[in-house]
Amino acid sequence: MSAAQKAFSGTCEVVAQEMFDVARLESWLHEYLIGFRGPLRVERFKGGQSNPTFLLQSDNKRWVLRRKPPGALLSSAHAVEREYRVIRALADTDVPVARAHALCEDPSVIGSNFYVMDYVDGRIYWDPHLPECEPAERAALFDEMNRVIAALHRIDPASLDLGGYGKPSAYIERQIARWTRQYRASETERIDAMERLIDWLPQHLPAEGAHRIIHGDYRIDNVIFHPTEPQILAVLDWELSTLGDPIADFAYHCMNWRLSPRGSRGLAGVDLAGLGIPNEASYVQKYFDRVGRPLPDASAWTYYLVFNMFRLVGILQGVAARALQGNASSVHAAETGRRARPLAEQAWALAQSQASIR
Repeated sequence: MSAAQKAFSGTCEVVAQEMFDVARLESWLHEYLIGFRGPLRVERFKGGQSNPTFLLQSDNKRWVLRRKPPGALLSSAHAVEREYRVIRALADTDVPVARAHALCEDPSVIGSNFYVMDYVDGRIYWDPHLPECEPAERAALFDEMNRVIAALHRIDPASLDLGGYGKPSAYIERQIARWTRQYRASETERIDAMERLIDWLPQHLPAEGAHRIIHGDYRIDNVIFHPTEPQILAVLDWELSTLGDPIADFAYHCMNWRLSPRGSRGLAGVDLAGLGIPNEASYVQKYFDRVGRPLPDASAWTYYLVFNMFRLVGILQGVAARALQGNASSVHAAETGRRARPLAEQAWALAQSQASIR
């Protein structure tokens, strides 16, 4: 088992800053969760950096609870209400999700908003190198990830009553503004490369296509695979979902091919052929074949990657700030937050290379 798999798999005791009144929650579950029977036992999932996630166990079943973290939060962040809405809408589509049962918007129950969904038993991989697997299985697991994100991006949001789930235009422009604000609100030190990206990105916006439902954080540790088959049973962590540019969403997923294996658990410089993992070019081509769209040119694809690195820096900076404040959702938050500066520098170097691609 890899170090990442050991660090992030399984559950642990609830830490003091996230403790809540279990009896009060049990009372709420009796009222709103069909089939619930106590007594209730609660454990904390180790993985995750944003919304704290808990395993609920009773005598007859297991569920999962996702809540907003306690303490002061950035505006529009940790939107568990949006997660609940999109998971409910996707329930009968080709995109596998856990069944969502109930949403609580009364902070008096456990101190912040939360929702409850089914516990899905399966495999979560925290290391994209998949050291537990053979080459043929790695290839099948990556192909399944490709299939599912393509299925998501083929859905017409209006067909699921999600036409108003996001604004109808200027997705990337608005995202740049949003993550600039989020970055500024959680800034702990000046990062020169980030300052350059904040200036450069709005000046090089790509042409905008039709909006689709986007996940916002689609990666291997946000899906649950079948216990024995290369099949995704549930896509997790829809906190950043909205309507927007599907190519930007897919490029975020593909960033992993550009990130270092050290710290970021990326695939850059790895012997992909030997592992059975597709290279970036073939993986990208398969996605665009599945969604029925032409490949973007090299310059546009580079922009999408730079944009997503910038966006991830904003996310990492928020993790770093929460670690300093003492209300981070993971014991690994401080280490994660330290990735912000090198990633910003990598993004700026890639942005500078875009001119030579044109």
